[in-house]
Amino acid sequence: MSESEPFELAQPPAPASAELVVDLEGYEGPIDMLLTLAREQKVDLTKISILQLADQYLAFIAAARRLRLEIAADYLVMAAWLAYLKSRLLLPEPAPLDEPSGAELAAALAHQLQRLEAMQQAGARLMARPQLGRDVFARGAPEGLPRVLKPIYQVTLYDLLRAYGDQRQRKEQSVLHIEPPELYSMDDALQRLGRLLGRVPEWRTLMSFLPPSLRGGLVERSAVAATFAASLELARAGKLQLRQDSAFGPIYIRSLPESP
Repeated sequence: MSESEPFELAQPPAPASAELVVDLEGYEGPIDMLLTLAREQKVDLTKISILQLADQYLAFIAAARRLRLEIAADYLVMAAWLAYLKSRLLLPEPAPLDEPSGAELAAALAHQLQRLEAMQQAGARLMARPQLGRDVFARGAPEGLPRVLKPIYQVTLYDLLRAYGDQRQRKEQSVLHIEPPELYSMDDALQRLGRLLGRVPEWRTLMSFLPPSLRGGLVERSAVAATFAASLELARAGKLQLRQDSAFGPIYIRSLPESP
């Protein structure tokens, strides 16, 4: 096959009754066929000629295409890659690039062929070992006596009633319903402080603005937090004044003084 010959399958499609299934001599892929072609050089795999191997492979693909055989895509990809590798090996090396050189690609291919040969040899040695049922046979196991199991239940009426009660109890499912807590929201605090705006000319503590009907606990703590947050919002809006004389001391609130 010449290097200028394009890699394209332009043959007309065969009718359904004349379809041909091609078995490339039992090869499982292009790398397996490369190993066979490398062995034909009758040299050590570490000393094979990558250029000669590429020519052998391209000649094999050309011969298969001349017979109008359908070739798998991975075989054509390997042919294109080998043609590229051959050009890299024959042409002078360009300026250093990020990709590996032609010699490095050839060394990687030779190493992959060595690994494949080692795996094939190991598989052949493994399959050549004596196999159970073909070369060696296991010792026969005694048949023994058949055993027939007959369950015998020895329980009292109390045991039956307790088992029935346990089974009924497992079927009953109880759902726990937790009522949501009633918390004092910030909207409630804003409405309460909004009604008092303009009626507090003097400083009064924040706690005096809490609703008198609080029940203590979580509800009272939520009311303190909501009232404090509402007072900060109103102070930011310029509707009241806040004061605290010392750290962790009481907070005082009053309405804005009227302008003269």
